[in-house]
Amino acid sequence: MRDQSIAVKGRLLCGNGPAANVRVKLWEEDTGPDPDDLLDQGYTDANGNFQLQGGTAELTPIDPVFKVYHKCDDSKLKPGARKVKFALPKSYITSGKVAKKTFDIGVLNLETVFAKEERELLVSRRRRGGFNADYMDPDASQEDKKEEKKVVKIEKEEESAESNESEDSKKTVEV
Repeated sequence: MRDQSIAVKGRLLCGNGPAANVRVKLWEEDTGPDPDDLLDQGYTDANGNFQLQGGTAELTPIDPVFKVYHKCDDSKLKPGARKVKFALPKSYITSGKVAKKTFDIGVLNLETVFAKEERELLVSRRRRGGFNADYMDPDASQEDKKEEKKVVKIEKEEESAESNESEDSKKTVEV
């Protein structure tokens, strides 16, 4: 096993303005039975800037991935958040526990519809105490449960609205 690390920085926009308080994570994705490793996580600042760095010990070269969870240009009716994933260049992986190089991903406008974009139904919210204050937060599971209930409630409301529309159309046909 050898220690490997990477860092990434950049700026996120939503249209013409900064994408502030957007959740960002740096992962090391594994194939096979070994679970993925969360290397670092945080939020963009008021100007949309972020910087993450982390490392892990692996036998083979790490596969670093940068993920963004956001609601930019998104329907308020859709549950969860848009999730965008970027594979980072292996040339920025350095030996040791602290990254010696930083990949500058540049400025990304989150209004863009990215290829292979996904939805993340549970995205932890920023809590008091700074960027990574929720990392070892014992109350995090309670927050996740509240968010999960909120998603279920939204889905039930959507189903109810659809069934009401369906019943109205049946009444119209029966007359």
